[in-house]
Amino acid sequence: MTDVISDTRERGPRPLRLILLFAAIAVLMAVDLADDLGSRTDPLHLALETAVFSLAAGGAVLLWREVAEARAEAVQLGRDLQAAQADAQRWRDDARDALAGLGAAMGRQFTRWSLTDAERGVALLLLQGLSHKEIASSRDTGERTVRQQALAIYRKAGVHSRAELAAFFLRDVPPASAG
Repeated sequence: MTDVISDTRERGPRPLRLILLFAAIAVLMAVDLADDLGSRTDPLHLALETAVFSLAAGGAVLLWREVAEARAEAVQLGRDLQAAQADAQRWRDDARDALAGLGAAMGRQFTRWSLTDAERGVALLLLQGLSHKEIASSRDTGERTVRQQALAIYRKAGVHSRAELAAFFLRDVPPASAG
């Protein structure tokens, strides 16, 4: 949340400075207007100064409201982020045993398919949704090598694509209950 606020501040003048600038202009215009009202000043001049005062005061108020809304939104975003992180952690905690069991079952299946260690690593990354380019980068190898390993995995597994590989492991997962 702090990063969001500091990122906003780095993009331009700090909002507080702008509010103070508008307020200072409004105060100076008010002082000048008060001085001009005591003398015989042209009504057009008074109207112009009144307009400048009104715009400066209105600008300060509007900017103050914008800053307050932005801060409230940043606080809410921080709360939402914390809630999402807590929800994700609860899911990981709830699914830990199931995921460990799934990982072990996948390992046994990889052994039945006679996948090499490199192919096992690529298969897991394919199932996690990484692109060939991302897999190549994470494994410090060429994208062409990853494509060849993926084809070998598909051939050994008797499937034709990443989707079929994922379906092999997920097809018997029961649907989630509605409660």
